[in-house]
Amino acid sequence: MKQLVLSMIAYAVQRDVDATQLCKLAGIDLAALKRKNAAPITAQQLQDLWLNASRLTNDPLFGLHFGEALQPAALGTVGEIIQSSATAGDALTHAAALTHLVTDECRIEIHRAAKSFTVKLLPAKDYGATPPYAFRQLIDLLLVMVIHELDGLLLEKIVPQAVRLAYSVPDPVEYERVFRCKPSKRAGEYVLVFDIKYWDEPLLTANYELQSLLLQKVSSMPQPAAQPQALQTRIYNYLLANSYLGVSSLNDMAANFNISPRSLQRKLKEEGVKYQDIADAVRRSLAVYYISSGNYPLKDISWMLGYNELSAFTRAFKRWTGSTPVNYQSL
Repeated sequence: MKQLVLSMIAYAVQRDVDATQLCKLAGIDLAALKRKNAAPITAQQLQDLWLNASRLTNDPLFGLHFGEALQPAALGTVGEIIQSSATAGDALTHAAALTHLVTDECRIEIHRAAKSFTVKLLPAKDYGATPPYAFRQLIDLLLVMVIHELDGLLLEKIVPQAVRLAYSVPDPVEYERVFRCKPSKRAGEYVLVFDIKYWDEPLLTANYELQSLLLQKVSSMPQPAAQPQALQTRIYNYLLANSYLGVSSLNDMAANFNISPRSLQRKLKEEGVKYQDIADAVRRSLAVYYISSGNYPLKDISWMLGYNELSAFTRAFKRWTGSTPVNYQSL
C-alpha cells in the first residue's frame, strides 16, 4: 500500500499539485511516509488522499487517469516482476498473485477459456452499486493498470473484449477511451475479458534470471499474520459504505454489531478511540467529498451529515480542516 500511495502522490505532483499540501489535507506525514518503517496508511487517510488528489487536480476521474499513466516500475518489486515476465499471460498471473503487496482491498483471479481469458477483481467487502469514493477510484486504477501496464512491452496494443463494472460510470466516453472498450454495468462484477491471443504474446523485457531472483526476494519477505480488522476500522468502513443512510448513532451501531452500547464504548476505549471520533472522521470525509463534487448546496450537505444548523456544520468543518466550507470550495 505504501508504494501505491507514494506513486499516487508522485502522479499528483506531475499534475502540478503540491505534495506537502496534498498530504496535509489527507492527514499524512509526508516525511514519515518516506521512511522505511512508515506506519500503515489508515482507511480515513486513504479516502482523504483520493478525495483531495481529485479536487486539487480538478479531475473527478483521478483514479482512471492515474492507472493510465502508471508504469510498472512505480510498483517496485511487483512491477519489476511484471516487466521481466516471459509473456502477457505470465505477467498477469504474477500480478494477480502479488496483488496483496499493493492493496488489501481486493484480490485478482484469472480464468482461462478456449477463446478468451478473464481478469476478475474480488473486493474484500461487497459495497454493492454505491461503493465509497476511494474504493471506486482504486477499482478504476487496478483495472486500467491491467490494460496499460504492458503498453510498450508488447508489439501489440491490448484491447479488452469487455469491461464490466458494478457501478455506473460518470463519463462513459472517457471510460471507453481509457479502457479501449465501452464498459457495461453488471451487479457485483469488476471484470476484464480478453481474446486468448494475447495470453502467449511475448514481452520485450522478458528476463527469466532476473524474475527468478525477484520472486525469491518476494517469497522471502516476512508475511504478516492475518489479523482481524480493528473494531474502529470496521465501524468506519460500515459508516462510509452506508453513508446514504446518514451517520448512525452509537446505539444503532451497537445494535448492528449485536452488542450493547456500553460494550461498544468499552471495546473502542481499549483501542484508544471514542465512537464520536470515528463518526466525525466519516463526516469529515463525506463533507470534503460533497463539497469537492460541487453538486450540493452547503445547506444540503449540512443536513445530510446530521447538522440541523449550517452554523454548527461550519464550526465542525473548520475544526476538521482549519477552513470554512465556503473557503474550502474556493481553494
